[in-house]
Amino acid sequence: MSPTEFAARHKWIYLGAIVLLVGLLVTGLVRYSSAKRSAETSKKADQLSRELVRAGYPAPDKDTTERLLGTDGGQVCEAPGNALKKALYRIQALSNGATGPGMRPVIADSKAVGAERIVLKVYCPDKLDEFDEAVEEYETDDTVRR
Repeated sequence: MSPTEFAARHKWIYLGAIVLLVGLLVTGLVRYSSAKRSAETSKKADQLSRELVRAGYPAPDKDTTERLLGTDGGQVCEAPGNALKKALYRIQALSNGATGPGMRPVIADSKAVGAERIVLKVYCPDKLDEFDEAVEEYETDDTVRR
């Protein structure tokens, strides 16, 4: 049997080896990018925790922070000054919690706005100006006893 005949008869071995090598290559690349992303999310979560504690907030759960904010800040960094987010922020953080006709705006604690600002500072500092413009009209004060 000549080498050409052998190669022709057993080309499925070569194809299998090629498929196996490509599969291993893809798996390696996916695992590498996942490990790199995990290291970056962990670093950002640690930085956020340090910044929040330095500002007087409790440290958030690291796993939850990593899942929610990832490496890019997730929903927090997505257009923080747009009209919908401003409206939701007014309803959720700057009202008395009642529904319907009982809902009233309140003077929110300045720490409520400060926490989101710290998240933006860590994950997307380029969005800080947009956020500051969006919340500059809010009336805040030290309203929560510490």
